[in-house]
Amino acid sequence: MPRVKRIVPDNAALHVISRGNNGNTIFHSDNDKLRYYALLWELKNENKIDIFHYCLMNTHIHIILNLNPDSTLSKFMKQLNLTYFHYYRKKYGYFGHFWQDRFKSNIIDKDSYLLQCGKYIELNPVRAGMVNRPEEYLFSSYNCYANNKPDELIILSPTYLGLSDSAQIRQEQYVNFVVENQGDGSLKRFYEEENRPL
Repeated sequence: MPRVKRIVPDNAALHVISRGNNGNTIFHSDNDKLRYYALLWELKNENKIDIFHYCLMNTHIHIILNLNPDSTLSKFMKQLNLTYFHYYRKKYGYFGHFWQDRFKSNIIDKDSYLLQCGKYIELNPVRAGMVNRPEEYLFSSYNCYANNKPDELIILSPTYLGLSDSAQIRQEQYVNFVVENQGDGSLKRFYEEENRPL
């Protein structure tokens, strides 16, 4: 039975997720993540896709991207994941099914949800216990938004840019948005101990 074609609207933001088959590790090292990052950068330009947020976890990836009428999402994801699979197979001698099904994509239909979704994916490494604070994780878009760290992959989201005309105020508001109301409050306490504004 043929696969059902995805319905992808023009000028839409999407939250895209790809997982390793059966929860398998897809990134064993920083070099693996750097390879995937480089592929993202190369192929986003080729397929006319803007990336707003991302997080590369050990077993899965999150990307929030923006489409326009010339974008080719299915081609982009196929090239991205197939090229990385060939790299992984050659490096680790892997055989078998690598990715879990097709990538998942959810339309982000409200501006307010765009920031919320970015926050969710950038806090993944904290929730997973990989780091204590999101800025400690090197393979996400958090530092681009919170600390003005250059990231060639990212086009700042219009919702983020709408927070303020001042870059410094935008960054402070984003940090406050991400850190507030995080479970037991431990993340918020880290910032308070450093006297960083919330």
